[in-house]
Amino acid sequence: MLFSINAMITSELPPHTQINRSTIRVLLIDPQSLMRTGLEAMLEMEPDLQIVGSVANVESAIVQLQVLQPDVVLIDSIEGWTVIRSILDQLPSTKVLALSADQRDTDILAAMQAGAKGYLLKNMPVSELAKVIRLVHCGYSQMAPGLMEKLLIKLPASVEQPEQAEVILTPREREILRLIGQGYTNREIASELHLAEGTVKTYVTRLLGRLSLRNRSQLAIYAASIVL
Repeated sequence: MLFSINAMITSELPPHTQINRSTIRVLLIDPQSLMRTGLEAMLEMEPDLQIVGSVANVESAIVQLQVLQPDVVLIDSIEGWTVIRSILDQLPSTKVLALSADQRDTDILAAMQAGAKGYLLKNMPVSELAKVIRLVHCGYSQMAPGLMEKLLIKLPASVEQPEQAEVILTPREREILRLIGQGYTNREIASELHLAEGTVKTYVTRLLGRLSLRNRSQLAIYAASIVL
């Protein structure tokens, strides 16, 4: 179990943004018992983090979600990343963080498309992990160093077309794109902007068309690559 590599996490908080230091309830899901035990021991040392559960798989977690009521779920799943949707179906306001040793593009995209607020690698220092948990709890998306660059490289050339074609987004479109880049779901965007969820879906579809992108993950990556 590695927790020694010094690394910076992308998507830091904007200047003057303060993190709420109230207790954050964290649920750990990892098939490796040694990893869970180590994470639990080290994260419990953080005064504002409370480990409310530690289980080997999502099936075990699902039956306890309503009782545990985690604010943040830290998950590595051998069952595939679509299981994240099962968590969010029960607790839509819960933030899910993928924590994995796998750096394959397909896994990263699958986790983000399923609703994860970020994708982290298991070789990161626990002190940095604690910071990321706080950031995600505040509503920000986080990616391990280098992963965003990997995804940007994989995007089709059409991602560059908006700038070349001088596509000008409306203030509302830019606002929604910014929130997508921060990992917000349609429901969360609707709540944040006081819109109907159906209206948000319409905006997302319109953004995909105007920016010549294929899916929500590409929108999030595009949003992270420009200044909004």
